[in-house]
Amino acid sequence: MRKLAVRTLRAVLVLLLVGTVFVQALMVWTLVSGSDPEDGALPLTPLRVITILGMLSAQVALICVGRLVTMVRGGTVFSHAAFRYVDGVIGAFVGAALLWFAVTIINAPGQRDDPGVTVIMGGIGVAILGVALIVLVLRMLLAQAVARDVEASQMQAELDEVI
Repeated sequence: MRKLAVRTLRAVLVLLLVGTVFVQALMVWTLVSGSDPEDGALPLTPLRVITILGMLSAQVALICVGRLVTMVRGGTVFSHAAFRYVDGVIGAFVGAALLWFAVTIINAPGQRDDPGVTVIMGGIGVAILGVALIVLVLRMLLAQAVARDVEASQMQAELDEVI
């Protein structure tokens, strides 16, 4: 990757990470202090806890992507060490989908007059799982690339011995 693209991506990742930590800290403070500005019409405490966990899921994905960008810049992304970070991204998306399904379940009783909202929210959860599946396919491509890289290194070593 070019330096400008890497620096820009790192800046975006840092901004997103700082922003989520800030909002997460405010939400934790609201939960701990009991200073709820809402009237309590919805079950806000479970929704806040789910939101805090959702931001944690996003933070895991951001950190893993940041590590992968560092590996790309260093030319070491085609190694077995990259799988840990790709698995982290997959896990973060699966966790986010499960949390979204929990929000859908909490929200569903209030949508009895218009169940379409619940169906749409369920569809969004399936879409989030779809992103996890896309990353899983990319992980399989990475596995193939790592295997080919190892094979090429072995062949190069054998050729060096012959020469």
